Amino acid sequence: MIADCQVDYVGRLTAHLPMAKRLILVKSDGSVSIHADDRAFKPLNWMSPPCWMSEEAPAEGVEAQAVWVVTNKAGEQLRITVASIEHDSSHELGLDPGLVKDGVEAHLQELLAEHVTTLGEGYTLIRREYMTAIGPVDILCRDADGATVAVEIKRRGEIDGVEQLTRYLELLNRDATIAPVSGVFAAQIIKPQARTLATDRGIRCVTLDYDKLRGTESTEFRLF
Repeated sequence: MIADCQVDYVGRLTAHLPMAKRLILVKSDGSVSIHADDRAFKPLNWMSPPCWMSEEAPAEGVEAQAVWVVTNKAGEQLRITVASIEHDSSHELGLDPGLVKDGVEAHLQELLAEHVTTLGEGYTLIRREYMTAIGPVDILCRDADGATVAVEIKRRGEIDGVEQLTRYLELLNRDATIAPVSGVFAAQIIKPQARTLATDRGIRCVTLDYDKLRGTESTEFRLF
């Protein structure tokens, strides 16, 4: 939907988006996200599932068609005040085949699963491609203390990979059978911005040596 709307997030924190034209996406999993005409894929605000939507009449004196209230199980709310709607459509996308990784990234996942102690002594594999409601976690494992660890693997580690792992961790930590779950962001190259964001969110970064994992020496010159 494309609509003139005001968005207010009410929960542990509060956030306010003043009235403006925005894209509103409501997915079949119940998630709702609000987008502007920039920032690539990242929404301005969102509510992750499980959540549900209800409709309220606007407060007296407020010029709007409706107020949509998206509530999660913690009682947090995303309140969308809709002034006017320019476009509204619904589409069934069908079953998604999932992301097809390039050869190197897929091989990194396979190798790291075989040599999971690369992440630390005492690590053990639970499984590869651990399925969640929003997609598969590359590797789920346990550390030396028996705590659950989710690993996201990239060839080039950038901010979007950290965001992806953050969403997985939020969902996994709702599962009492495996929580608490910590995160490891593993890549051949990790951009400084991604490392900073990961550290801020308590996610450990690991730089992978593809040649070492394959049991071969790199052909590149090294100083040390």
